[in-house]
Amino acid sequence: MARVKMEDVAKLAGVSKSTVSQYLNKRYEYMSIETRQRIEQAIKETGYQRNVVARSLKVKKTHTIGVIVANILHYFSTAISRGIEDYCNKHGFNVIVCNADDNPVKEREYIEMLLAKQVDGLILASTNENNDLLKKLVEGGFPLVLVDRKLDGIEADGVFSNNVKASVDAISHFIKLGHRSIALFSPAIKKLSQRKERYEGYLRALSQHHIEIQEQYIKFVDKISDTRKIILELLHLPVPPTALFCTNDLTTIETLKVLKEEKVNIPSDIAVIGFDDSPWLQLLEPPLTTVVQQTYDMGVKSAELLLNKIENPHSKHCTVHIMDCQLIVRESCGFLRAGVD
Repeated sequence: MARVKMEDVAKLAGVSKSTVSQYLNKRYEYMSIETRQRIEQAIKETGYQRNVVARSLKVKKTHTIGVIVANILHYFSTAISRGIEDYCNKHGFNVIVCNADDNPVKEREYIEMLLAKQVDGLILASTNENNDLLKKLVEGGFPLVLVDRKLDGIEADGVFSNNVKASVDAISHFIKLGHRSIALFSPAIKKLSQRKERYEGYLRALSQHHIEIQEQYIKFVDKISDTRKIILELLHLPVPPTALFCTNDLTTIETLKVLKEEKVNIPSDIAVIGFDDSPWLQLLEPPLTTVVQQTYDMGVKSAELLLNKIENPHSKHCTVHIMDCQLIVRESCGFLRAGVD
């Protein structure tokens, strides 16, 4: 059977070929609902399938973007991806989502794979270990938007949370409740900007309230499986912390597991604040106080920036959006009991 062409659809629908093309590209501004319905019906009857490869060669665009997230297990990554996908779907772009697992080798392989597939642009939560390749892309005019993580020496569009202020707000909330022995539990900082900023916010809040910084209360973890060992170290200090700030969702989840297994009462034994608001956190007993990022909106904004960059490839202007977080206060934090600290 001969392949159905756009001309066949146009003839059956009683419209011009250009009108069918406008319909396929979702340009409906000057098209009546009746015309759209006739074209849709003609496509169904003829079984017409658009030749995406031929079209991409003609216009030098695939209308596909690549997204590389740090770790798909994080609620943050899935919410960001959903925001990106929703925005791109409304604007006629497809999305390929890749999970780098915070692995620079895997990240580089995905970047190269996406480039081979001729994606029109890339949204990236980077490991900050492939800057040589990314710098070449930016200098060559390839559309790139950074999300969540800034890159050393690379000027590109980006969408980030105000991580320093978020941590200051969390620690200040503990302090208002009377806590002075406040621990921080974070993934290893490495070169990741958001982790550095949350640590900086922790230090800044203590300094602002004239509280001595105690190194034994600051814990970093390379492997999330080491959480039990670290939390037990904190709990068995001569003067254990009365409050604990976990700086991302995985450290929060694993910490809560350990505290439950050890029958540590929240908040009477230790107050806890987490980072990122997974839907189930408010169902805990007690519900968890947490820092909430505008994850979905960050995804939407990063997609908007990327599509603007794709449509305006010669623009040298970089746009950076810093989005505030919100501290959602629930019952995992309470006033410090007299004589505890």
